[in-house]
Amino acid sequence: MNNKDEKKREILRALAAEFFSRESNRQSLITITNVEFYSRGNRAIILATVLPAEEETRAVEFMNRKLSDFREYVMENSRIARIPYFEARIDIGEKNRQRIDQIAKNE
Repeated sequence: MNNKDEKKREILRALAAEFFSRESNRQSLITITNVEFYSRGNRAIILATVLPAEEETRAVEFMNRKLSDFREYVMENSRIARIPYFEARIDIGEKNRQRIDQIAKNE
């Protein structure tokens, strides 16, 4: 991954964190952990963790409903030339890492 892609990833991650924090109803804490690019940057997946875990499904549904608004937000608040189409998912890798940390602390 080159420096330009890494910079774009960080800009989109920061914008997503700001946008979803502002738009959420605060029933759950949505933390944007990463953005992954696919199809030559035409598609991006926003990865997030949600607390409490019981609210994950509702939070992802909320995020996916707001993606067209988020895309407009990115157009208005960044200088990225080609804005990808977005999808939201739970960051399974981060959940697994947290679980491993929890197991390691208990030993």
